[in-house]
Amino acid sequence: MADYRVDNLAKVIVEYCLSVKPKERVAVTGSTLSEPLMLAIQREVLRAGGYPHLFPSFPGSEYLRFSESNDDQLDFVSPVMKMILEEFECLASLYSMANTCALTNIDPAKQGRVAKAQAAVMQHYMERAAAGELKWVVTMFPTNAHAQDAEMSLAEFEDYVYSTMFADTDDPVKEWRRIYDEQQRYVDWLSGKDEVVVKGSNVDLKLSIKDRKFINSDGKTNMPSGEIFTGPVEDSVEGWVRFTYPAIRLGREVEGIELRFEKGKVVEATAEKNEAFLLEMLEVDEGARYLGEFAIGTNKRINRFIKNMLFDEKTGGTIHMALGAGYPQTGSVNKSGIHWDMICDMRGGGQIFIDGELFYESGEFMI
Repeated sequence: MADYRVDNLAKVIVEYCLSVKPKERVAVTGSTLSEPLMLAIQREVLRAGGYPHLFPSFPGSEYLRFSESNDDQLDFVSPVMKMILEEFECLASLYSMANTCALTNIDPAKQGRVAKAQAAVMQHYMERAAAGELKWVVTMFPTNAHAQDAEMSLAEFEDYVYSTMFADTDDPVKEWRRIYDEQQRYVDWLSGKDEVVVKGSNVDLKLSIKDRKFINSDGKTNMPSGEIFTGPVEDSVEGWVRFTYPAIRLGREVEGIELRFEKGKVVEATAEKNEAFLLEMLEVDEGARYLGEFAIGTNKRINRFIKNMLFDEKTGGTIHMALGAGYPQTGSVNKSGIHWDMICDMRGGGQIFIDGELFYESGEFMI
């Protein structure tokens, strides 16, 4: 039986996230497991007058790519991917994995090599997105693999996922417009501010946001969303942070990460699990050791760790930072082949001071 929440989500993606206009080219990528959502998006794009292009992939194809490719093949950048990122007007990327640990035992050097090869294309992609030339959104179609990571049945996980997106409501677009209004208050207040100080049992950091812009992440590019974020001044970050949740990238869980910054750069990095992978990613390029993002999660419907950064980084009561590429629309000039989000819980007394004024405490805004 068709799930009305899938249709609701497709409408949100096409009408609200991408705002598809007639004749716009819309790429939809995801595994074959996401077929119901891909087809629902295709239907909504056609109704909007756009040109939908579906790019389904098979479970296991990424493992084959990394395990069987030689260096030349790892360095090869798909012309199809380049065409989408450099020419299309819209891109919807769907998480829908059959095995979230498929790449766990792949040599990190291979993954780093691919990241380096794609750095120029990724930079062009971020520039087009910042200029409004490419509208993009990342979302999820629930699968058993993601449900297992979250330690839920598939039915429970579907309820959770669609709840965080408001796809279970009569008018999810109205809900996301309300969230925009709420978050814009904080973005407006932060405009023109300079110094950020973050204090807590897991963090003691100082950074500058001078002449940088906070972005209201209201579901337009991530679905679900619920965060405000900026790109800190690259050489301003000082102090240390211990991330309280595993940082997940390319099928690996890196636990117990601690980073120390001097003049913006990571000068010490340790992890309790998969430290070698962390250190490999830090060597992808020069920009990988600098922060491209500082963000505050606001979505209270996201209330448990499910090992998926699309959701977990938006958790109400947390902050997250990303090593690597910054978003040009924030003013960030950091360039890298990676953008790796890491989460720190603030609900146990963590504080954020802006120019000396208490802005946030224990997961709540104080202004």
